[in-house]
Amino acid sequence: MAIATTNPVTGEVIRTFEELTAEQLDDKLERAAAAARSYRLTSVEQRAQWLNQAADVLEKDADDVSRMITTEMGKTLRAAREEVAKCVHGLRFYAAHGPDFLRDLRNDAGNVGAKECFVTYQPIGVVLAVMPWNLPLWQAMRFAAPALLAGNVGVLKHASNVPQCALYMERLFREAGFPDDVFQTLLISARRVEEVLRDDRVAAATLTGSEPAGRSVGGIAGDVIKKVVLELGGSDPFIVMPSTDLDRATDVAVRARTLNNGQSCINGKRFFVHEDVAEAFLEKFTAKMAALVVGDPMEDATDVGPLATESGRADVEAYVDDAVGKGATVLTGGRRPDRPGWFFPPTVLTGITDEMKMFHEEVFGPVAQVWTVASLQEALEIANGHPYGLGSNLWSEDRAERDLFVRDVQSGMAFINGNTTSYPEIPFGGVKRSGYGRELSDLGMREFMNAKTVWIGQDAA
Repeated sequence: MAIATTNPVTGEVIRTFEELTAEQLDDKLERAAAAARSYRLTSVEQRAQWLNQAADVLEKDADDVSRMITTEMGKTLRAAREEVAKCVHGLRFYAAHGPDFLRDLRNDAGNVGAKECFVTYQPIGVVLAVMPWNLPLWQAMRFAAPALLAGNVGVLKHASNVPQCALYMERLFREAGFPDDVFQTLLISARRVEEVLRDDRVAAATLTGSEPAGRSVGGIAGDVIKKVVLELGGSDPFIVMPSTDLDRATDVAVRARTLNNGQSCINGKRFFVHEDVAEAFLEKFTAKMAALVVGDPMEDATDVGPLATESGRADVEAYVDDAVGKGATVLTGGRRPDRPGWFFPPTVLTGITDEMKMFHEEVFGPVAQVWTVASLQEALEIANGHPYGLGSNLWSEDRAERDLFVRDVQSGMAFINGNTTSYPEIPFGGVKRSGYGRELSDLGMREFMNAKTVWIGQDAA
């Protein structure tokens, strides 16, 4: 894929970018390694100050950055503004709480025959971030903010269709006062990720992306024995039980399935509704999905913009056509509109079976699959049969049902009576083929740190 900004509303190529030459890439990695040697010695208080300054810069740039996000990947301008605000919050969160996350962990020295014993957290060096286009600022920021506060150096290989967002990240941290080369963007193609990851100057990597990309990066990291965190998407279950408020549940279900134009790893994608309320849920849910305005994402009235890429829309169409051809019923949507751009309407399908591709894979677009189930146990059995396990969602006022859900759902995150989302305050990540490791919170910061044990003998002065 060419490194270019292509407007998904029109298909027009707005701007193209040259890929780094071999010499330019080597120079960037050499500068990153040099920066890591000195940056690790800066105080955590100074790093926190720079993070707060980055938040100030981003707030100042918010309108222009939001429009840039919408232009490059098609989410509504309203959603882009929310993403920018979330990044500002993430920067300020780590500036405020990161220093506490880095405090030494004191052990009981007497039990190990020491005068003093503790764990100290130290940065590991240059970390490669391979990031996707769907949340072009937030995905990168949820790596960058904790990594920079921890004293690590970042090199960002962003998706090829959001190069302006990628370059802005580098400018943001430089303008905020961080030393040169502490955070750099690498304009390279996906085929060159292996070269960077195998480079001895790179200590670790984090990837958010597809399962095939995760297999590749995870395999390379294993071969060279480097730490890697993988977030590989999901097909999250959204379970609705009779005790819940259906108006509220359907409102959130619509947002869950169409957030980011349906292109989010933690969107609710598979809806399991108890048979006692299935008819009422489907009536409300389908009507609300059908009422959404599909159009220019820059317009305030638009609810759902285009998909980010032409190939992405083709993939969504193929999933829907496959399901319909094998017996699924379309309650609304299902066909692309006759207009320029890569639009696909909010779609609701029933009658999903395991013969259909979407039963086993992730549909990255505004397509909801709805099952009617007789019990929570049946919903969990079908939900857990999927190879992914990122987020999950239950709507119930019954304490026993909630406890069962938390205990038995196979996912990295379990949300009850609220939309699944990411917060810098809590860990983010999955199980099974959704990957491993955690982002955000203190856990995400410590993924790329050396937890060094320090033991001082009784005879020490």
